[in-house]
Amino acid sequence: MDTGYRIVIADDHPLFRSALHQAVRLAVSDAQLQEVDSIDSLLQLLEDSDEVDLLLLDLKMPGASGFSGLTRLRALYPALPVVVVSASEDAVVVQQAMRLGAVGFIPKSAPMPTLVSALNTVLEGDGWFPEGISLEDAPEDDMAERLASLTPQQFKVLTMLSEGKLNKQIAYELEVSEATIKAHVTAIFRKLDVKNRTQAVIALSQLTGGDF
Repeated sequence: MDTGYRIVIADDHPLFRSALHQAVRLAVSDAQLQEVDSIDSLLQLLEDSDEVDLLLLDLKMPGASGFSGLTRLRALYPALPVVVVSASEDAVVVQQAMRLGAVGFIPKSAPMPTLVSALNTVLEGDGWFPEGISLEDAPEDDMAERLASLTPQQFKVLTMLSEGKLNKQIAYELEVSEATIKAHVTAIFRKLDVKNRTQAVIALSQLTGGDF
C-alpha cells in the first residue's frame, strides 16, 4: 500500500518505537513517519504539523498516565485517528479506549504480522480491536463520556485545576480574563455533573490509574 500517509508514533520505549516503525514500513512503505517520546513533545508536534493521518499512542509515557493522554488528545484533536498501543490486554482497558474514541487498540504483545494487519485495517478506515471485545458487554462509564465531551480549552482548564492552580493563575497562563476562566469552570461542572473543583479533579484522576 503506497499512499504517503503521515503517521506519528508516540511511545517512550525506543525498542518498541523501532518495532512499530518496522510494522508501519511493512504496511505503508512510503509513509512519512515521526516519533515522539512524551505527551508534551507530541502536542508540540501536532501543533506545528499539517494534518496527521494516524497516531499510534502508548497510554503510559511522560506526561500521561492511564487515559489522561488519550482523553486530552481527543478533546484537542477530535478528528485525529488514534490507535492505542498498550502493554495491557485487559478487556476493561480496551473498552475504555473504545469509549473515548480510539479507532483501534493493539496489544504490545501482538506479533509483527498482527501489527501490520491491524495498521492496514485502520488505514483503510475500519476499526481494529482484539477479537471478542466490544462495548456491548462493557459497564457504563458516564464520567469518561462526559470528560470526552469537554472542549479543548475546557480540558486544559480542568488539567490546570488538577494542578491546584487558582482561576487567576490559569487566566494569566492562558492569557484570558478571569471571568472567562470562571465561565469555563462553570461549564466543566455542568458537563461533568459535579458541584465543585474537588469533584471535577477526582473525575479526571479516575482516568489516570491502572497498569497500561
